[in-house]
Amino acid sequence: MRTVFTVILWMVVVLVSAEFLLAVYGNYRLADSPAYGRFVDRHGWLWLHLAGGVAAIVTGPVQLLARWWWERPVLHRQVGYVYFGGILTASAAAAGLIATTPAPLSIQLGFAGTALAWLTTALLAMIAIHRGRVQRHRTWMIRNYAVTLAPVLFRLMLPVAIASGFAPGGALISCLLWASWLLPLALMETFRRLAPVSRASLRSTDG
Repeated sequence: MRTVFTVILWMVVVLVSAEFLLAVYGNYRLADSPAYGRFVDRHGWLWLHLAGGVAAIVTGPVQLLARWWWERPVLHRQVGYVYFGGILTASAAAAGLIATTPAPLSIQLGFAGTALAWLTTALLAMIAIHRGRVQRHRTWMIRNYAVTLAPVLFRLMLPVAIASGFAPGGALISCLLWASWLLPLALMETFRRLAPVSRASLRSTDG
């Protein structure tokens, strides 16, 4: 049952991420679109951020799901460099976008917090694997990918919050920016801590 749940969960993640990437392409593919127009004089930062984000979103599931990586450590490492390179590129571009945005300070801090969490979890994953701690590396990679998907979750949460009666504005956007990565991390940690308890309970019942 756990394997089936994991497969279904990853299928949902992949489908939602694909829809998000198509929506982003639809928003920014035309130079005269309203979304693209908001980034006047900042198009370079925008495209660097999008390119790095796409690289991380696409390569993340491949890195986390493919069991045959154990037999191909060199290829796994090379794809990992693409993933981390995408994070570094997108984060650097995010800093440029944050520094030049006319948005309120609360929104700037929300974006900055997301970028910092993204970089921090990636760094801790990198440190773990360099120390030979494979399981810790995998755990931090899962956390990092949860932060990678924060924009995807934010895009889902915003219309739901507005439809629920929350007034659209800086305060709502700021709260959802923080929630888009804090909430998945909190749920993951809860599940991770409860899983050993559940397995122990099953073993005691079987015994």
